[in-house]
Amino acid sequence: MAQGLFNSSIGRKFAMALSAFFLITFLIVHLLVNFLSVISPSAYNEASHFMGTNPLVQFLFQPILIAGVVFHFVLGFVLEIKNKKARGPVGYVKSNSSQNSTWVSRNMVVTGAMILIFLGLHFADFWLPEINTKYIQGDMTGLLPGGDLRYYEELQHKFASSWRVAFYVIAFILLGLHLAHGFQSAFQSVGANHRRYTPVIKAFGKFYAIIIPLGFIFIAIYHFLNQ
Repeated sequence: MAQGLFNSSIGRKFAMALSAFFLITFLIVHLLVNFLSVISPSAYNEASHFMGTNPLVQFLFQPILIAGVVFHFVLGFVLEIKNKKARGPVGYVKSNSSQNSTWVSRNMVVTGAMILIFLGLHFADFWLPEINTKYIQGDMTGLLPGGDLRYYEELQHKFASSWRVAFYVIAFILLGLHLAHGFQSAFQSVGANHRRYTPVIKAFGKFYAIIIPLGFIFIAIYHFLNQ
């Protein structure tokens, strides 16, 4: 059944949409948890420690998330390659793609690739050090030498560098552009394109594509300015 799903263009787009919905949901949760660092450092510490030591989160949800990210980006690149092959050599025909679609819709693979590069830095900043501390050094306490939980202080330390904050800001702008087209496209891929619902989906998609990246940008700048 899975093989048949990926053998068809519609099936691949449907699978891509499902992975997009999964990541869209994750971004909301991730933003809410990170925003605790602005509201209450202690609440952020407690939430981070709970998620970082909870076996269900660590050994079920986290692997599913990583698999979902890899699946989404790999399938995105596969769809782009197959779409180019399906179009064939069109160099001799005048293209009107710029008139019929937006820059974002034509360059989803570009914004996706840039986001993937950002995820590499993000993993190196946060995920790999966590793995090293908890599973290589064997320290599951989450405590600093003084006895306080370490997560808030580590977050602030990551955003002490202006170039790093600038990189994060650019990455989240690219994420917003990616979401601006991807949100509506995901709904279309699963057949939710009825004229009654399309305006609502478009409006909510634009709101989501602005508020989520803006929230992450605010967090990064907030911690940079509050060193």
